[in-house]
Amino acid sequence: MGKIEKYRAVIKKVLNRHIGGHTAPMDEYETQIVTDDANGHYFLYGVGWEGLRRVHGCTLHLDLKGDKIWIQQDWTEDGVANDLEKEGVPKSDIVLAFQAPYRRVYMKEYAAG
Repeated sequence: MGKIEKYRAVIKKVLNRHIGGHTAPMDEYETQIVTDDANGHYFLYGVGWEGLRRVHGCTLHLDLKGDKIWIQQDWTEDGVANDLEKEGVPKSDIVLAFQAPYRRVYMKEYAAG
């Protein structure tokens, strides 16, 4: 298995681990995983209703660009970068894309882009 195939599998594993993160009992709420292997886009979405309030939001958004995983959005408690590292992805292959480009260069342990 090549690096990109491995990273696709790791991303899907991490997304599936987070799918049960919403604990409030709601009849009209679901967590959805959206994957696009051809273009390298991976999302975890919450969709539905909390009482009278509409819920539609992205919890996680990861992209595969080149040979790096770009974290575009991360609303997890412990940070998805930690999950990726536990699965063997080196920090040098993780881009914290939710940080401004000028800030990324100071995060030496992670890739700048």
